[in-house]
Amino acid sequence: MDQRPPSDDRSWLRALHRGYAAIWVLLGLCPPALAVLDQPSATKYWSLGLLATLGVGYGIVRTVPGNPVLRPPAYLGLVALGLGGMSYLLGGGAALFIATLPQFWIVSRSPRQAVAFSTAAAALTVAGGAVRQGLWIGNVLFTALGYVVGVGVGLLVHRVVEESTARTALLRAELAAARQSLAEAYQRQGAADERERLAREIHDTLAQGFASIVVLAEAARTSVATVPDRAVRQLLSIEQTARENLAEARVLVGSAPQSGVAAGSIAQTLRRTLDRFADETGLRIDADLPDLACDQPTRVALLRCTQESLANVRKHAGASTVAVVLARGADGIDLEITDDGRGFVVATSRGFGLEGMRKRLAGLGGELVVTSSPGEGTRVLATLPTNGQG
Repeated sequence: MDQRPPSDDRSWLRALHRGYAAIWVLLGLCPPALAVLDQPSATKYWSLGLLATLGVGYGIVRTVPGNPVLRPPAYLGLVALGLGGMSYLLGGGAALFIATLPQFWIVSRSPRQAVAFSTAAAALTVAGGAVRQGLWIGNVLFTALGYVVGVGVGLLVHRVVEESTARTALLRAELAAARQSLAEAYQRQGAADERERLAREIHDTLAQGFASIVVLAEAARTSVATVPDRAVRQLLSIEQTARENLAEARVLVGSAPQSGVAAGSIAQTLRRTLDRFADETGLRIDADLPDLACDQPTRVALLRCTQESLANVRKHAGASTVAVVLARGADGIDLEITDDGRGFVVATSRGFGLEGMRKRLAGLGGELVVTSSPGEGTRVLATLPTNGQG
């Protein structure tokens, strides 16, 4: 049969074919070859020649399946004639016929072809023996029995192989569909994660910058006639914030370094942010900012947490004092930001900013703890591992 088993099955199938070939040579070809050694020369040489032809032919068909000389149908026809010839020379060939039966299913291209050639071989085996020494019942009986069993087993095996091949094809199709679905899910998840990252970056940078510009612009408009110097400082802060927003926008569109934050000391970076916040709001800032070493991602995360916390103080707290403490803790760097504002119920808070801070810190192996209650102010504690940095 011209089956094309899956590649994983080819090794054991080749081993099975090699095993059959060895058994066929030992139990199919060798016994009649030994049996004719004491026969007359004509019978002996014709028999040995036919057996050798069958052996060489099977070797060619199995080792060089695409050869143009001995195609599978030609070989099977040769086998049928050879079995008939051996049956004639030996006066019966049921044993050789039975040993050769699997070849009709191994070599043929379809069950129909296998049945046709095995039928012809069975008929020639019976006919050869009958011509030589009459209709010997034993030869006829064993040939017929071998033929019936061989055809039955061959059809059964063909059906099993066909169903197995169909199941394998179905499983492979389902696996391919599952892989495609999984790839699409990963792609959708990646797009969703990227949208969430961009939303967090916009909220932490551009949105806060624009909010600061609005507050400064309103303050400058009211003080331009009465306190011109203050208005000038506020306009300068507006210009600086707008420039920083422009730099952040370039980062978001991929035309600037990824962090959008210039390299430097974390203490200096936080100090500049706190000084500007104090200028913009007039609130008192108490800061303890030692110069701790940390990598750029950690520095950016701490800065974003500070900016978000200060933005919440500006918009919601109604505080008069903000305290910021940077310290090296047992598990890494701790950043604590407290205010004496009105506070809130943490469990009912649904703000995007707090959730964004949590996810940003979690992405670096850190955590965020927010403690607050109405009338008691708010405490934000951000902890980030230092990964062995000094």
